[in-house]
Amino acid sequence: MTGPRSDAEVPAWVAELGLPGLVDIHTHFLPERVLSKVWAYFDQAEQHYGVAWPIHYRHSEETRLRVLRDLGVTTFAPLVYAHKPGMAAWLTEWALDFGHRTPGAVPTATIFPEPEVTTYLAKALEAGARCVKVHVQVGAFDPTDDLLDPAWGLLAEAGVPVVVHCGHGPRPGAHTGLDVFEGVLRRHPALVAVLAHAGMPEHGAALDLVERYPGVHVDTTMVGVAFSDHFGPLPADWPARLAEHADRVVLGTDFPNIPYPYAEQLAAIAGWAAEDDRLGPGFLRAVLHDTPAKLLGT
Repeated sequence: MTGPRSDAEVPAWVAELGLPGLVDIHTHFLPERVLSKVWAYFDQAEQHYGVAWPIHYRHSEETRLRVLRDLGVTTFAPLVYAHKPGMAAWLTEWALDFGHRTPGAVPTATIFPEPEVTTYLAKALEAGARCVKVHVQVGAFDPTDDLLDPAWGLLAEAGVPVVVHCGHGPRPGAHTGLDVFEGVLRRHPALVAVLAHAGMPEHGAALDLVERYPGVHVDTTMVGVAFSDHFGPLPADWPARLAEHADRVVLGTDFPNIPYPYAEQLAAIAGWAAEDDRLGPGFLRAVLHDTPAKLLGT
């Protein structure tokens, strides 16, 4: 089955797969003043990444939510993340409120290595947080920091998925690298960790972690799209290796902060299915709905 060629084709394509909708585990909704700073950073992307990064869905919050509904996204995780101490607690409060009051959204949280992290994470889990975001690159912290260890333990015990940006893409950070994050998994092997961007550019190493740890998944965020080819090209055996772990792959897109239409990500996923006979409609249904829905408890 070929993928959609435009956003307008997405709803019919989803229906043809027999899905009730899409479940996207990696989107971003933030307080407006924070989001404006994020977009301002992407406006300078040529300085940061050597390539322009125009925000394709640079709309009001109301419009962005309508776009997701029109695409057929029935459930999504609105992720937030902190870049310095003192931010994670109030961002988590905002994300919990947003998730509870917004149709289709699930309540989320974030963490940062600071003395109070366990306190606000425990409160967030009690308040119904169903997904947590950790951005090692933006936060510029070591995920194996002792301050975070009790928080990782709480998440492992709760079975709540944590979407972790720990790969080197789109540029290396002070503590990025899947080898670094594996230090967390060694301490907490039951952690339900979703490797954002499938560990880009270490895609093979990401699937190695999937093989070694039962709770590790990869998300599809910006994976296999033309824009990412210059900093995170896929290995030739990507579809074949996915076929071995078809139930550990989940839809993620980075909506709205992507420089191309949503449909391009879906077309890339459909392309992988077309390249290996073991991948097909069942794989697409799992990636686009069933597996992320299970992780998010919907």
